[in-house]
Amino acid sequence: MQTISLLNELYGRLAPLVPEVLDGLSPEDLVAPPSDGANTIGWLVWHMGRVQDHHLADVMGVEQIWTTGSHAASVGLDADPENNGYGNTYEQVLAVRPESAAALADYFSAVLRRSIAWIETLDEAALDRVVDTRWYPPVTLGVRLVSVAQDGLEHAGQAAYARGMLGR
Repeated sequence: MQTISLLNELYGRLAPLVPEVLDGLSPEDLVAPPSDGANTIGWLVWHMGRVQDHHLADVMGVEQIWTTGSHAASVGLDADPENNGYGNTYEQVLAVRPESAAALADYFSAVLRRSIAWIETLDEAALDRVVDTRWYPPVTLGVRLVSVAQDGLEHAGQAAYARGMLGR
């Protein structure tokens, strides 16, 4: 299997996770923390989309989906291109207030579709391009793509766990 095909497989595995977690949840469910200080399902799914949108728009050289359209308003936030959830306080977590599960699913789906379509245009050599020199060793595109997918899988699992905690 070629690396690009492997990346498409990895990102494709994210596609069903968000709809499964969000299915049937009310706006109240989305903002209910499983315990004091814990991330909500709404925040976790929002953060999955924001990290992917923020990081990959940067390496694609395009505008973030977050800053266009009504995605930010649909979760009660400003369209701040720098707010992707990293370092959010508990108050900031609770400020993510999706109007519906569909609003979160639509944003994540739009981000994921663009990511997968872009990954399909890459060749193997592109994966070695350095995209972030703030780290040692510098981060390549391939490492960034794996890191973003890993972050998404981790947060999808956390959201699924939090969903299981609802009503307990």
